[in-house]
Amino acid sequence: MISVIIPTYKEPDVLDICLESIFKGQDDDNEIIVVVDGFKDLNQLVLDKYPKVKIVNFDDNKGAITSTNWGIYNSTNDFILIVNDDNVFPEHWDTNLKPYCQKGKVITINQIEAQPSMFIQTHIKDLGTPESFNLQTFWDYESSLPKNKFVNPEMSGSQWPFLMYKPDYMAVGGLDVYYPSPHVVDWDFMLKCEYVGYKMIRIYNVHLYHFGSIATRRDPLMDRFSSEKEKLAHQFFKTKWGTNVEHNPQNNSKLLSKFK
Repeated sequence: MISVIIPTYKEPDVLDICLESIFKGQDDDNEIIVVVDGFKDLNQLVLDKYPKVKIVNFDDNKGAITSTNWGIYNSTNDFILIVNDDNVFPEHWDTNLKPYCQKGKVITINQIEAQPSMFIQTHIKDLGTPESFNLQTFWDYESSLPKNKFVNPEMSGSQWPFLMYKPDYMAVGGLDVYYPSPHVVDWDFMLKCEYVGYKMIRIYNVHLYHFGSIATRRDPLMDRFSSEKEKLAHQFFKTKWGTNVEHNPQNNSKLLSKFK
């Protein structure tokens, strides 16, 4: 079974859709962990409707990076799946992910985006707002998409969501909490994984819907419009790795070669 880690902050509507899709779409009894990041009013709302959810709390808002690490620390299964609260799961998501539950691999899962964005995707499909969203409509669309395409994820766009072996995650130190913004930390994490020799694979036989960074727009510690935080995050990345964040995978290969 898989432990699903969902950091959340003041987003009951999208979290409800996310959890509904997880429980209705799964074939096994997976561990679902919601990390409530400083907004405890969500606790009872979640537990009333989804009593099998494991709640992990922070009294104060810590941000997505710390929340993700803490959720993983509190997980009990061998394999972890890190998602956002504005992701929606397809039918049989866990059955279709089981073949990729392997040690030494990081499995990045393709997202269907409502609009073109910084994220890697092969499909753009606007399925409405959280208020108008229909889960069955998404499931029907997702089931019609081509399956079984695999590529190296390459270091461009978001590397979220991803599946990996929990001890592998812990071995590289998890997400680096010193980043002031979460929008660079996934690149940093994937470089760490590549550095120690984990195999990076992006799969296209499971597609998660993504409403579009709803969490990052409202979390005060995840303000994607804060240019100062973004600038500091990129500066920290350059200090740590000796280069800027690159969208060209060849440049990242050259970067990694310096450390081998």
